[in-house]
Amino acid sequence: MVQALTDNQFNEKTAEGLVLVDFWAPWCGPCRMQSPVVDELSEELEGQVDFYKMNVDEEAKVAQEFGIMSIPTLLIKKDGQVVDKLIGFHDKQRLSEILNKHIQA
Repeated sequence: MVQALTDNQFNEKTAEGLVLVDFWAPWCGPCRMQSPVVDELSEELEGQVDFYKMNVDEEAKVAQEFGIMSIPTLLIKKDGQVVDKLIGFHDKQRLSEILNKHIQA
């Protein structure tokens, strides 16, 4: 399940394990395409990856800290460290390959 994340929760929620954060906005067309892909993978990889969404219009601080200029941007963190930053739409197969690479690492 994909959970909403706020600027105040970001460090705590992304400090441990493998985490994907989807930076998005409601007006963004590619974000609306990315969302169902992220939702599907959150179900398939439950217990292996934590999935979060951050609305950049409402929660801008973290997006600015990480230099998020284009959305959708998917930030992948492992044990608190950024291990991947994916900009633009990514299909399910590609995103699954990237996440599985980090699960196995």
